Amino acid sequence: MTTTFVIDGAEVTALDSFWKAIGEAVNGPGGYFGRNLDALADCLGGGYGTPDDGDFVIEWRDHELSRRALGHEETARQLELRVRRAHPDARAAVLAQLARAREGQGPTVFDWLVAIFEERAPGRLRLL
Repeated sequence: MTTTFVIDGAEVTALDSFWKAIGEAVNGPGGYFGRNLDALADCLGGGYGTPDDGDFVIEWRDHELSRRALGHEETARQLELRVRRAHPDARAAVLAQLARAREGQGPTVFDWLVAIFEERAPGRLRLL
């Protein structure tokens, strides 16, 4: 039987609240299911609260609310944080992404998250 975990899109107002929402959806209050993009990818690989047989889906309800909250403004905010930590060789690329996000262009944080689901857990994310 497929286990369904539910994210309430109204609770996702920034990337930080996404980590809280998905952590609690999968592992209950205060639960963990990644706190950065790489950790989310790892968690989707199994062993962090999802069934051992891999039979699960994550329903992201009211995802359009989250899509707006995780849009270009939040993307620019996240890229501003990233550029401070970026390796000197990667800094120019992050700055270019930041400039695009500030212009309302390019992939958003929401897009980043969906892409990780598609890559690491194809068919396991339902956007409702």
